Amino acid sequence: MPKKLILASTSPYRRELLGRLGLPFDVANPQTDETPLPGESPEAMALRLSEAKARAVAASFPDALIIGSDQVATVDGKIFGKPGTHERAVEQLRTLSGKTVNFFTGLCLFNSRTGQADVRGVPTLVTFRQLSDTEIENYLRREPAYNCAGSAKSEGLGIAILSSMRGDDPNALVGLPLIALCDMLRKEGMAIL
Repeated sequence: MPKKLILASTSPYRRELLGRLGLPFDVANPQTDETPLPGESPEAMALRLSEAKARAVAASFPDALIIGSDQVATVDGKIFGKPGTHERAVEQLRTLSGKTVNFFTGLCLFNSRTGQADVRGVPTLVTFRQLSDTEIENYLRREPAYNCAGSAKSEGLGIAILSSMRGDDPNALVGLPLIALCDMLRKEGMAIL
């Protein structure tokens, strides 16, 4: 079994989630181009990018298990990424109001010693409540979720703008599917408990 566990992400949310497992790990910035390929489905993009992120740091960690993850939020085939600004967050939340969004999280565990990659996708269907402009402004003023896909931080106040969530792992919605990751780590011989 490789000696180190590496999280190929600068996301504080993913770091906090991985920390819940109580395993020692290091963090590396994958510096990956996240531009979609022509004709690529959102789900295929998330899977590709999760593996690309893990492989991007492999040269620096030749004896490690490297975790890569990527998430896309889609409605009717349109991708909703991180808004970055207040104006774009308002626009996203107006568009997503009353709709069900597929938050699809790609996860890769790459063994840099063997070159083997275990890549999986974990969908979470999230339905947004009908939101008024006042509710959107009040939400974003209290929790500016500009670095969250779909402008909603479900682990915070964003839960108040949602009406339902359906998926196998609530952690997947935050960006790191821990149930799938635990299975992947066990298959690589890493004892979690």
